[in-house]
Amino acid sequence: MGYVGFSNILGRAEADMAASNQPTHKSQLGQDDFLKLLLTQMQNQDPANPMEDKEYMAQMAQFSSLEQLTQVNSNIKTMIDNNTQDQMVSAVGFIGKEVKAEGYSISRDNGKISKVFYGLGEPVANAFINIYDNNKNLVRTVQLGSKAEGTFEFEWDGKNWAGKDVPDGVYSIAMAAEDAEGSPVMVKTEVSGEVSGVVSEGGQQYLHLKDGRYINFLNIREVVSPTDVSDSSGESGESSESSSS
Repeated sequence: MGYVGFSNILGRAEADMAASNQPTHKSQLGQDDFLKLLLTQMQNQDPANPMEDKEYMAQMAQFSSLEQLTQVNSNIKTMIDNNTQDQMVSAVGFIGKEVKAEGYSISRDNGKISKVFYGLGEPVANAFINIYDNNKNLVRTVQLGSKAEGTFEFEWDGKNWAGKDVPDGVYSIAMAAEDAEGSPVMVKTEVSGEVSGVVSEGGQQYLHLKDGRYINFLNIREVVSPTDVSDSSGESGESSESSSS
């Protein structure tokens, strides 16, 4: 995910309040400004060489076209702003819920490891998962062996290549698989976690998970309450495996 932080959002209300108390300087001519300039031009034109009707109508037509384009752009911006606001309101309703979304992050928080799911559209002869820290250093490679077509749950034990517990934090995963002929097979990965907040940046909404990760609102694939998750543990029908292999 391209999201990297939200420090620029802090103090937004104060910045907007300060900006609202500052005078606004127009950088573009409005309709009244144009008409005033046109009237001044007509009043000060050379009597021996007055503005022709065709020239006058051409200027009016150009301004009319420009005004229409400006109005269209304004309407489009309003629609985008309204859509962003609607997404923000919808995303707030996810707070406190457990979500599953397309993603490549995994976390260790007080010894608890977040879940990772992966889907295979065909059987594979070999598959593995690489786990990286925030500095893109390889922490662990887990061999998964051959797999049938389907959806599986990967359970990381939170240990590095030397068998030692890694520090709490957010890690990223990269998965690869190949068929019996050695050709690469596409793998779809999903992550899950409990939503604790919502962040808006660049017109996109991001769900802030309780363990510190972020998920793009548009990547959500499933939403359940935390109680439903605990009640249905081990009953989802998905195959699971541990990274201790």
